[in-house]
Order: sequence, then structure tokens, then C-alpha cells
Amino acid sequence: MKKTLLACALLGAFVGTSAQAASLIGFKVGGDYWKADTSGTFAENGQSQQGFNYSSSSQGSLWVAIEHPIPLVPNVKIRENRLDASGSSVADGFDFGGQTYTGDINTSSDLSNTDFILYYELLDNDLVALDVGAAYKKMHGSFRVSDKATSGRVNSEIEMDSGIVMAYADAQVGIPGLGLYGFADVMIGVDESSVYDYSVGLGWQFDGVALDTKVRVGYRDFNFDVNDFDGVTANTQFKGYFAGVELVF
Repeated sequence: MKKTLLACALLGAFVGTSAQAASLIGFKVGGDYWKADTSGTFAENGQSQQGFNYSSSSQGSLWVAIEHPIPLVPNVKIRENRLDASGSSVADGFDFGGQTYTGDINTSSDLSNTDFILYYELLDNDLVALDVGAAYKKMHGSFRVSDKATSGRVNSEIEMDSGIVMAYADAQVGIPGLGLYGFADVMIGVDESSVYDYSVGLGWQFDGVALDTKVRVGYRDFNFDVNDFDGVTANTQFKGYFAGVELVF
């Protein structure tokens, strides 16, 4: 009987501990709408880079994060970034993807990517929050060039499917009781040191019963400066203002 009671007590303690741990697991989902100006040049590796005049375009990001209380195990965040802009230029013997272009040309520069982020919460309170970790930015876009004179019938494309190892930090400084905070989210390339992706801005947090809602506005800058990256040399930049929302469960 005593053994049975002891077993029941241990089981109850285990269940209680598990339930408490489960209750500490948090989820974040969010999205940003980004009005970005695009500029830059690119070329097939070994060729002279061609500059393009890009039009401003709407970009976006969606993310989900899972945070937990397990020691030494990092939290996880996955962010999908859609970055696609159209441009035009006048070429004078521009070689790209097996074609030589002369005259008016168009381009579609797709630098869409997915961020896989592992991070630790070093600080987490109403005044200061700081996350530090590492990320892998997986590129899955392409550079495409077409001949305007042939209405796009002559075209070439080089796709990208490699990634970039990056250092990651996310800092917030808040005003307790008001829900207002400033933030900075920074990613800097390790193996590609001229690649960076950062955002700064202001946010407002509204506490709820089941979830908290964060509304944020700011400025974001993504710079893709690489040599011989999947056969492409490029120096292309997306930068501009954004607005978004995040739900914290």
C-alpha cells in the first residue's frame, strides 16, 4: 500500500511538473508588410556587373517562433522573406546565363529567402529583452534577364539555392506600464560578411487574456553583396519602411 501511494505521489509530481513546463512554452506568429526601394547590380561570375533601374515594390515577411524553458536548448524561429523586384536597363554586350544582351533589357531580381534561427534569451523583462544566437539564411530566388525587343522570348535565368551563416541578435527596450518599446533586429553574415539584414523601429504591446498583440513599425535594410554565390556576383539592396503585427501565445 505504501509503495502504491509513493508511486502515485511520484506520478502526480511528474504530471504536475510536465504540465507546468508545457504551460511555459510560448509561441509567436507574425508578419510584416514592407515597402522597399531596390537598387544594385549583378552579373554572372567573371563578367562585368550590370546596373538596373528598379521600381519600388511591396515585400513581406512571415514568421513563427517557439520558446521553451529547457536549459541549454535554443529557441527556434523560422522567418520567410519575400523579396522580388523588377528592373530595366540598356545593355552593351551583357553576358548572362548563356545569352549576350544588347539594347533594352528587363530583369526580375528575386532574393526571397528563409531564415532558420536558433537563439537564447539572455534578458526577458518589461524593461529590457535580449536574444542572441545564430541563423542560416537559405536563398531560394533567382536573377532573370530578358530582351525587351523580343518581348521576353529571349531570356536567361540563374537560380540560387545556397545559404549564408549569420550572427543574430534581437534587442528591445520598453517603457513599463505603457506597452511602448523600441527594437532592433540584426543579422550579419559570417561566411559572407557583406550580407546583412537589420530592422529598427517602435512597437506597442497590448496584453490580452489568451494572447498578447504587438503592433510595430520601422525601417528595414537587406544588403546582398556577394562574389561567386551560386555562379552570381551581386550587390543588391532592399530597404524601406514596414509595418507589422505579432501575436504572442
